[in-house]
Amino acid sequence: MVKKVSFSGQHQEISQIEVYYTDMTEATKEYFKPKTEGLSERFLGYTTSELNAERDDRLAELDLTSSLSVLSAIEAAFRIDYLQRCYQKKKDELSRVFREIHKRKGSKASFEDDILSTWKENSSVPSEVLMYIKGAIKYRHWLAHGRYWEPKLGRAKYDYQSVYQLAQIVFNIFPFQSINI
Repeated sequence: MVKKVSFSGQHQEISQIEVYYTDMTEATKEYFKPKTEGLSERFLGYTTSELNAERDDRLAELDLTSSLSVLSAIEAAFRIDYLQRCYQKKKDELSRVFREIHKRKGSKASFEDDILSTWKENSSVPSEVLMYIKGAIKYRHWLAHGRYWEPKLGRAKYDYQSVYQLAQIVFNIFPFQSINI
């Protein structure tokens, strides 16, 4: 018998990530404002353009790390749904195929090859959304594994705004099973 995964309840909702991203963006802009009072000693001697360049570097990094968080939240939603469909022994075709995968692989099912492919073959979700998710996952791999290579991401450009929009689409159109604790 395959052991059940204990859900931590610590997965992030995209709304939480959005609030964090917005707060950090505003805080970073405020922190790097060229003002006479309150500017950190660290920036003494900086020109306005040097200060702006450092601010822009911090905002670019925030974009990357927040993108990773959103893509991780998308993957978590799919994995939770996969497991819940298996545990609850749902009778729809998607759930039946997931149970067959679960018998062989348990919680180690491949996100792309097993879970997304099963959605594509056994649901009415638009295949172009699934293809965009697969492309975004290449971006997630690049982010999560150190960004040391030139990513081949196709025609799509990924950044925080585009992956957040993707997440909104995913959470609006996929009939995910929620966590039953």
